[in-house]
Amino acid sequence: MSEPQDSGEPPSGLQLTTAEWGLWQAFRNGSEHDLRTREPELDDPNGDHTWGPERSVRARVIALLLLHGPPPLLGRVASLHLTGAYVTGCLDVSGGAVEPYFELRHCRFEQEVRMPEARLHTARFVDCYLPRLEAARLTTEGDLHLPRCSIPEGIKLTDATIGTDLLLNEATVGSSRRSRAISADGLTVSQELQASLLRVDGQTSLRGATIGSSLHMFGTVLRNPYGRFALYAPQMTVEQVASFADANRGSAPQFYGATPPTGTDYTFAGLTGAGGRRWDPHRTKHFECTGGVVLDDGRFGSSLVIENARFELQRDQELSLRRLSTPELTFTPQATERGLIVLSGATVEKLLDRVTSWPRDNRLWMAGFTYQHAIPKEGHFNVHERLQWVAAATAEYAPEPYEQLAAMYRNNGDDTNARLVLLAKQRRRRETLPLPGKLWGYLQDWTVAYGYRPAQAALWMGVLWLAGSLLFEAHRPPALKGDEAPHWSAALYVLDLLLPVISFGQDTAWDPGGVYQWIAALMIMLGWILATTVAAGATRLLRRQ
Repeated sequence: MSEPQDSGEPPSGLQLTTAEWGLWQAFRNGSEHDLRTREPELDDPNGDHTWGPERSVRARVIALLLLHGPPPLLGRVASLHLTGAYVTGCLDVSGGAVEPYFELRHCRFEQEVRMPEARLHTARFVDCYLPRLEAARLTTEGDLHLPRCSIPEGIKLTDATIGTDLLLNEATVGSSRRSRAISADGLTVSQELQASLLRVDGQTSLRGATIGSSLHMFGTVLRNPYGRFALYAPQMTVEQVASFADANRGSAPQFYGATPPTGTDYTFAGLTGAGGRRWDPHRTKHFECTGGVVLDDGRFGSSLVIENARFELQRDQELSLRRLSTPELTFTPQATERGLIVLSGATVEKLLDRVTSWPRDNRLWMAGFTYQHAIPKEGHFNVHERLQWVAAATAEYAPEPYEQLAAMYRNNGDDTNARLVLLAKQRRRRETLPLPGKLWGYLQDWTVAYGYRPAQAALWMGVLWLAGSLLFEAHRPPALKGDEAPHWSAALYVLDLLLPVISFGQDTAWDPGGVYQWIAALMIMLGWILATTVAAGATRLLRRQ
């Protein structure tokens, strides 16, 4: 059985059944071997009906064809196309080199499919029932397709290398007694990983995975109610877009990649799967996730899209985006009732968000989160709402989020909002100070708004000038040198007191005494503070111009 079947005949002693003999001939001819009854209820791989011997094919025969199959007929290319079969035994091609193309559709497997460390060109399982797929360190030159398959005991693709696309659209994957339903740490996919309308019960692990093009999870449902994480994908790299969003009319055309999955029926009116189930692309299906999500240290070359997604988190679970890097982050999920949203250390050039997507009860962490632009994707997001957003992220006072927000406004030429943010930072800092510091802070706030409202300082300057002018007009101080004193002007005298550097010759010519001397000294001190604030505001204005 280790030698190629040059004669084209099966090895002696194999004793092929009628179904297997038909598959043998179809393999040599490169044609499809269809064992379906044409009754949808009886052909459903997930159904309860028994598939008899007339539809049974031994996994041993399939492995023989794939690994050491007979030569094709003249003018044909040998390939395995099997539809509607009950595959008995364990299909095991571990460590083997599979040359022929193979596709199995609407098949029911009795035992798991094993392909660890195998090398093959393209493999497609469409609308099949597989108890489990073991394919660690699998290498394919082409696609690995599993659309609409039911795999109740999970998939293992650890350190696998997929030459083009990996398709999991509409598949249903469970974990049985294992902790992981999909174990794909170190997975490499050269082009797209499409997992739209996928349903997973158990943990999906993509730690260190590399996607050469895009990752699509439109309308996918990830559930792990008994574990900590539903999606565990730290250090994942996606060269273009990673999408966790709704499946609707706009996203439906992306369910299949550039390489069409042979035998997968797709029309814009609907998708037909095992058991005749259909999905109407005009009807929206949401991305849902029950359990924690970890995308820490991820790299997304074009954008990361988390749009209108539903996350159900427990109090100790997180939607964690620590230290990720992407040019554009779209963050518009439905607000979570529990759990944390963590953006600590993330680096984003453009943040597209929605005010209602962020938690308001100190469940947002974003220390060290940097962004160049923050643009509301839906509705409005004014500076006061941004300040509430920052306050929600700082249960205890931290200056970095305020400074980052102010820098964003300043870089966009909005100095007014930048000053509002920095003023809010000082007011928040004031809450952490001891009583003397708080009193001094309140004084700075009431008088000069910590220097961020120069117009307020100018107003106080005007009030002091008017009050001082009236006071000293009524209580004129005596002259230092009676014969040399200039003409008395209460208005100019008070200006001399309030304005540093500038002198009108009034303050040195008159000598107030008693309480008026103290009032004059107080005006000099306040004048320095207020004039400095006004000058700083004017300097910022001139610098911008």
